[in-house]
Amino acid sequence: MNIDDTIKIMLKGAADHTAIDEIREKLKKIDAENRPMRIKLGLDPSAPDIHLGHAVVLRKIKQLQDLGHQVIIIIGDFTGMIGDPTGKSKARNQLSKEQVEANAKTYQEQIFKILNPKQTVVRYNSEWLGKMNFRDVIELSAKCTVARILERDDFKNRYETGKPISVHEFFYPLMQAYDSVQIEADLELGGTDQTFNVLMGRNIQKDFGQDPQITLFMPLLEGTDGIEKMSKSLGNYIGINEDAGVMYTKVMKVPDELIIKYYELCTDVHPDNIEKVKERLKAGENPRDIKMELAKEITRLYHSEDEANKAEESFKSAFQQQVAPDDTPEITMVNNSNSIANNLVDTILATGKYQSKGEIKRLFAQGAVKINGERVQELNNIDSIDNETIIQIGKGNFYKIIVE
Repeated sequence: MNIDDTIKIMLKGAADHTAIDEIREKLKKIDAENRPMRIKLGLDPSAPDIHLGHAVVLRKIKQLQDLGHQVIIIIGDFTGMIGDPTGKSKARNQLSKEQVEANAKTYQEQIFKILNPKQTVVRYNSEWLGKMNFRDVIELSAKCTVARILERDDFKNRYETGKPISVHEFFYPLMQAYDSVQIEADLELGGTDQTFNVLMGRNIQKDFGQDPQITLFMPLLEGTDGIEKMSKSLGNYIGINEDAGVMYTKVMKVPDELIIKYYELCTDVHPDNIEKVKERLKAGENPRDIKMELAKEITRLYHSEDEANKAEESFKSAFQQQVAPDDTPEITMVNNSNSIANNLVDTILATGKYQSKGEIKRLFAQGAVKINGERVQELNNIDSIDNETIIQIGKGNFYKIIVE
């Protein structure tokens, strides 16, 4: 084990972590025992669709897996029936056993787009939590005080504002911590929103006489808007199952100031090479060109090299040469009124990319719209729209209109 290189890769992009001296001592001990590090990641199978924000921790684990360490994924099929209360202002709806099992299966299919299944152990925490009797539960709960549990911001806020907290919610961090005991975890990863739960694992391991796990916390990833945390509900996400062309194009929409963060959190590029990217940006190189390299790097992680190359060529054609790509999305125009202009505005609004009809009309007035390659500023001058007309709105937003 090259301990220094392991630490460098481990800490790339990390928001917080156990003290480096403790990390180094842990790695030395593991090396002396001539075994791989046991890396734990617990997954709550309540949201089976993974985007790049979810994948930040998985990418970090893959980097450590590539160094020869053992990855243990714990599917929280038992804890999932409680639901992680982290960041919630009220209790989560409990999932049924059938829902948890279905979500867990979907989750596994997606995580193995990132992790090597041959080097990954998958465990379900029902293996040990489902076998505990009430005496076991009491003994586990005795290892944590109510005051400690109420240190969590979400519990504290709900308690102080008089919102109900169910007793079963207190057990979630304890159960997740007990998972670390069962697999004798050396390292646990999580997002910064999981800090309380992961640190609880260290405390419970000590109570069971184990050497406490070291911890690594990855930051939350902003979405393509550059402001809000990546979220499917906000529409600023990049899904790992999306088409290569869609993925590449979405990465290109990420603000320039997030280029380095996306390199650190969404790619496997070595930290030394990321430093070179930083120097190129400081030297004044066009961020667009560097972002194209980033988009291709991310796309090839989830698709083939050939698909990534095609996505790049399609982007260059559509955005740099302003030619509609072959996979231009279709939108249907229904003649709801006698006005072609109104029908067209309604059709564009239905794409969901624009806030209002007023915004669309302003885009026309500003000369940001082309119909079949011709700039159109006066909506009322449009006499007709033929089937399969190509409309371009701004840079690279192409649509093929299907007339009903």
